[in-house]
Amino acid sequence: MSLGDDLGGIAVFVEVARARSFTAAAHRLGLTKSAVGKSVKRLEERLDIKLLHRSTRSLSLTSDGEAFYGRCSVALEEIADAEKTLSALRVAPRGRLRIDMPAMYGRKIVLPLLLEIAKDNPELHLSTTFRDWLINPVEEGVDLVIRFGELQGATGLISRKLIEQRMFLCAAPDYLARRGAPESVDDLRLHDCVVSHRSGNPHTWSLMNEQGEVVRFLPPSTHEMGDGDAMLAATIAGCGILHMPEALVRPSIEAGELVPVLESAQTRGSLYAVWPAARTLMPKIRFVVDALVTAARAGRLG
Repeated sequence: MSLGDDLGGIAVFVEVARARSFTAAAHRLGLTKSAVGKSVKRLEERLDIKLLHRSTRSLSLTSDGEAFYGRCSVALEEIADAEKTLSALRVAPRGRLRIDMPAMYGRKIVLPLLLEIAKDNPELHLSTTFRDWLINPVEEGVDLVIRFGELQGATGLISRKLIEQRMFLCAAPDYLARRGAPESVDDLRLHDCVVSHRSGNPHTWSLMNEQGEVVRFLPPSTHEMGDGDAMLAATIAGCGILHMPEALVRPSIEAGELVPVLESAQTRGSLYAVWPAARTLMPKIRFVVDALVTAARAGRLG
């Protein structure tokens, strides 16, 4: 006998136990009363346990039947929930999806992918914001957040890592000609630095020191910029040293506008998709996150 047959017999038994009637169970299942009775009898024979007390007037569960029913009804409900979840994920995404992204990375890398998704799924409507500071999507009413680094200390959130990439330290040739290149992490304290502006929160860089340890370094905040585009422009203009994901500085390095420095201090940063746990089964969120994962595997996220 196959597992499918076994499960079918269990499903019939659970329906009989709920209805306390072969006739009512047969009606709900679209079977004959005889077929229902035979299915339960085969189950009892296979288990070698009496599950039901039968009489001409009543039907009740034995103590073994009560225990078996309790376990099986829960299991069948979980299977039904799993099927509903998978069915929901196959539904085309629809409705408004509110997404918050880092300003420069979001506009240059993520937004083109989202626009492709929206074009292919006309019932999905995007609301995008671009901010270079951490937000809590639950508090902000945002469905999905794309961020380098996980949100620390936030509860009720689910995250999925999309990519890892190198974090570059770089500066303009003009700056290096005037100030020289740093030779150690400690040397950075003597240089001008271009950092992200975060009101009330000092901005630190994750760097590898001379001992091969990853440390959090607090750079001099010579120039504070509100978004990545401004930071990159200031660095190309020769205003200081920048710490930024490779995908954002690689074009400027290839164009000769920037030069990597302290390559031995490079670490890798992770990009995450983060969303409220309460919305984890919303098809539009799962669809977009899965699409971003696919794009990351194809190298389209940097």
